[in-house]
Amino acid sequence: MTDLVIENLRLKELILVVNKNKPFFDEFVEFIKQHGYANVLEFVSELREEKIEAVLNAYFTYNFKSCLYDGIARPYDQSKSKWFFITWLLRDAPTQRLQPIISSLDKGSTTQKRIWVIIRIMKFQAPLMPEKEQWEWHAIAEVMLQRLEGSRRALKGGLFEAIVRSQLTELFKIHNLNLLVTNKEVMLNNETYDIEIVGAKGKILMPVKTRETMGGGHAHLFTRDIHKSISVAHENGFNCIPVVIAESWSGNLDNLSCHNYIYIPVNPNQVEKINPLLNTKLQEIVQIFANIQ
Repeated sequence: MTDLVIENLRLKELILVVNKNKPFFDEFVEFIKQHGYANVLEFVSELREEKIEAVLNAYFTYNFKSCLYDGIARPYDQSKSKWFFITWLLRDAPTQRLQPIISSLDKGSTTQKRIWVIIRIMKFQAPLMPEKEQWEWHAIAEVMLQRLEGSRRALKGGLFEAIVRSQLTELFKIHNLNLLVTNKEVMLNNETYDIEIVGAKGKILMPVKTRETMGGGHAHLFTRDIHKSISVAHENGFNCIPVVIAESWSGNLDNLSCHNYIYIPVNPNQVEKINPLLNTKLQEIVQIFANIQ
């Protein structure tokens, strides 16, 4: 038997979010039907540029009753919902790939630039996927699952940073430590440190590293990333206390080039289990923090 989490909790959470996004898809299908298209394939296959431009203008001004949700089920506003949906529908990445293209255009409003780009993507994409089923909900749901996973990963990282900040602030209050937990990241030599603690006698930097799966080459990269964070902090004269939350990390903690670290061997999806463990770990090193006040 094993204490490791066998069930893919991340997948369960993501599918719940994907299902919350289906009403927006359904409403979009009704919208294009109002403009004379029997299905999504007909819409993306439209050859008359003036026609598709008019429909897209109507789309970006249409008052949808539904919205899209991000990777941790927070609602996007109407503008983001429409932009993210139409680009996901076309199997593209609105932020990573398309936003730099939009920003490079020197004419038109943001909506006009987006429409110009979407039309060109449609002309390219539609012939590649000529089957009606490729544009129906089950196919689009798979695309959303992939896109939301990236969103969720980034947002979950931010969640743990906030949890560590909150617990540190409470810890310092309980022990009457005159220390400041800043609300900003610190960048050193292209390394990012999520938590900065400032005292009269110095600073402590705390990178927060989380990982759900530890197999393959990613395990090596994850471990290397932790070592690099510590070494860069030391090279710049800072104490570094990494916080590692990973269920089955195979890295050797004794090889870390720092005197203190926090390792919580729990799946990052189990926030309710992590909170008390983190609190205990921070309590154990409270004197380290006290030394810089």
